[in-house]
Amino acid sequence: MEKPKKLRVALLSSPGLGHLIPVIELGKCLVANHGFEATVFVLPLQASRAEAEIIKSAMTPKLLDIVELPPPDLSASGLSQDAAMTMRLVVMMREARPAFRSALEAMEARPDVLIVDMFGVEYLCIGDELGIPKYVFVPSNAWFLALFIYSPALDKEVKGEYVDRTEPLEIPGCKPLRPEDVVDAMLDRSDQQYHEYVQGAGKIPTGDGILLNVWEDLQAETLAALRNEEFLGRVVNGPVYTVGPLTRPVRPAGLGKELLEWLDKQPSESVMFVSFGSGGTMSAEQQVELAWGLELSQQRFIWVLRQPTVKALDGSFFDVGKGDAGDEVLSFLPSGFTAHTRGIGFILPSWASQVEILSHPSVGGFLSHCGWNSTLESIVNGVPMIAWPLYAEQGLNATLLTEEVGVAVRPKVLPSKKIVGREEIEKLVRTIMVEKEGHTLRDRVRDLKSSAQKAMARGGSSYESLCKMKEDCQMRIRQIKKAH
Repeated sequence: MEKPKKLRVALLSSPGLGHLIPVIELGKCLVANHGFEATVFVLPLQASRAEAEIIKSAMTPKLLDIVELPPPDLSASGLSQDAAMTMRLVVMMREARPAFRSALEAMEARPDVLIVDMFGVEYLCIGDELGIPKYVFVPSNAWFLALFIYSPALDKEVKGEYVDRTEPLEIPGCKPLRPEDVVDAMLDRSDQQYHEYVQGAGKIPTGDGILLNVWEDLQAETLAALRNEEFLGRVVNGPVYTVGPLTRPVRPAGLGKELLEWLDKQPSESVMFVSFGSGGTMSAEQQVELAWGLELSQQRFIWVLRQPTVKALDGSFFDVGKGDAGDEVLSFLPSGFTAHTRGIGFILPSWASQVEILSHPSVGGFLSHCGWNSTLESIVNGVPMIAWPLYAEQGLNATLLTEEVGVAVRPKVLPSKKIVGREEIEKLVRTIMVEKEGHTLRDRVRDLKSSAQKAMARGGSSYESLCKMKEDCQMRIRQIKKAH
């Protein structure tokens, strides 16, 4: 008997490691567990070692084809060099559309399904042109999706700036959102990136469904609101598939020899990992306070250190992993810091193999910017967090982790607005590493780690969700064929 033909899926990732990693992991999951053939189209940033390594490691026979689209020429776009991150991503994706269309036409066989990430919603119409089902992959959480999908309604309902409000923003069926937790694109309603954000949200319901990088047990109430017609279901206008946690697997040789030897010598769960993701930076003043806080805490730490920024807090988003800053970054630390912390601290310039560090038994805490990839990597490795949001939807994520999920503590002030002092940093580090509250958070994150493993296993909620998505694809393909 002839085997049924495998469905061919084309996945499109927007630039940046935070988008590329989950799209690649989704592709791998569809191939390995659900019988798809997958081609991932990526729009790389400027020559980045980190990005190149991830693409290379994913390009394995029988697993994934990866097509790198040529970088778009932005010279005629009118985009300024210091344009906001969201705006730059939107314009890059818009300008890359012809290249993506050409790359699709060059495929040996036309795809049966199209999946784009949330910055690629303008590509959904290509699915219509090809007569194939098309889906949006949101590599974030359900609360962010609720805010995003409801933002066109908020745009009509709310007068004035969101950040000037004294009352939280009401989202049907969901926890209200404090004005200070709105995403960066909502900070200035007169800015072009805000209009692009609202327009993008309005295009999501034109897809045939949404894939979300969470699992059912993590955000049951918010997911229920997204599916309930009385709340957000009428806005979503289609199924919401929970497919996470999709995280990069640990590579056996992912850590450098010196770091691995150092980690192996440390007691279990005794090291605080400090990293602000692939794009986060901080001011020189804040960097000094963080250094003092780590020293005063008297706890072991690994710190991924970058040169301080004089611009936006997402200042490294388009530069991550381009090269080693080496000893240059050390010059921004307080005098005597490296000598005082020798033996208990390990500094890594620029970028680190985050999953490999978080999975090491010696690591017991994560001071994180709360990017969603980093959050999931921390949870699946059972590591509690200090939430230190910097940009994008990270303020919302930090509130979710501290007030709803219960796996993190956070500074009293927003790090994106004010300087967090050394005494508070010392207290936060000690809370996670030695205080009773830290033990409670550790127990909670271990429970979630177990819950996440069950969700991704055969028969688990995320596994079954992708089975349903595949059935939906097949049904839609049959309907399209009948119509023609």
